[in-house]
Amino acid sequence: MTTSITIPPAADFHVHLRQDALMRLVTPTVRQGGASIAYVMPNLTPPITTTEMAMNYKKELQAIEPNVEFMMTLYLTADLTVEEVKNAAAAGVSGVKVYPAGVTTNSSAGVSTYEPFYPIFAAMEEVNMVLNLHGEVPPSPTNSVLTAEHDFLPTLIDLAKRFPKLRIVLEHCTTKDAIETVKKCGPNVAGSITAHHLHITIDSWADNPFCFCKPVAKTPEDRAALIEAAVSGDPRFFLGSDSAPHPREKKTGASRTAAGVFTQSRLLSYVAEIFDKQGKMDKFEDFVSNFGRKFYQVEGLGVGAEKVKLTKKPVKVESEVRDGELVVVPFMATEELQWDIEWVKA
Repeated sequence: MTTSITIPPAADFHVHLRQDALMRLVTPTVRQGGASIAYVMPNLTPPITTTEMAMNYKKELQAIEPNVEFMMTLYLTADLTVEEVKNAAAAGVSGVKVYPAGVTTNSSAGVSTYEPFYPIFAAMEEVNMVLNLHGEVPPSPTNSVLTAEHDFLPTLIDLAKRFPKLRIVLEHCTTKDAIETVKKCGPNVAGSITAHHLHITIDSWADNPFCFCKPVAKTPEDRAALIEAAVSGDPRFFLGSDSAPHPREKKTGASRTAAGVFTQSRLLSYVAEIFDKQGKMDKFEDFVSNFGRKFYQVEGLGVGAEKVKLTKKPVKVESEVRDGELVVVPFMATEELQWDIEWVKA
């Protein structure tokens, strides 16, 4: 029985670090959770739509936590040009994020159809940027939060065929159908899986706002498919936490519950819990550290003088992450996990 492992730092390929005071509160928790790479989402207010905005945001994050590698993205809008895509790639921006209009936090500027963006995708293919897809269709009378991902999957298949050299990530997979679709696509398509979707189902968020996120957790069968993919050793699936903090009052006291689960501060502990239960700790390093780096072609990034040691011993999730009146409640707050982490010399 494995009781301790030491691995390269995790690479988290889907992170929300917000802005202003919330950014200052949660950015240090990237390392606390065991990651040295944070692939940063651009859905701020206003959204990150230009190279200049992305680079300025990166500077803010680096000033808070200089020991994390922040990989930046642009938010796809109708204003994005082929020239800006080329400028972004030259400046080191890693990808472009697609939000369907109206599906999640700060997605009002998102897209409703993909064909107008084919020239953008072709340019991204040319400069080797990654297309990050929030894989749901926009809200309509014919779909629901339970079907929005399934209804999007034909679009993923079409994009993968049209742009066979464009690396595409179906982010935060939540269904068995999503997993099977990624497997059927070519080598240019991968799927990220969150920590919380390995734990929860529809019943979890039905009565707990701190388990409510978009896309929502689905059935036990869907969760089983996510776990199977995560522990399988298939390099097409890797960690992208979609850790999405909101002030406590946005989760419990607002007229509408904000969508997002905050997992950053205990990220590897949450994931190790699942891998251990499956008897697959030998596959843990690849899922959290190696496969994502390989797909994003950054295999040496964030790997250096330190490693992360996980030890099987009880650790209690903190009840809150706080700075004065600003409070964020983490996933599984006050519950006991079985794996603790520490940073050690390589």
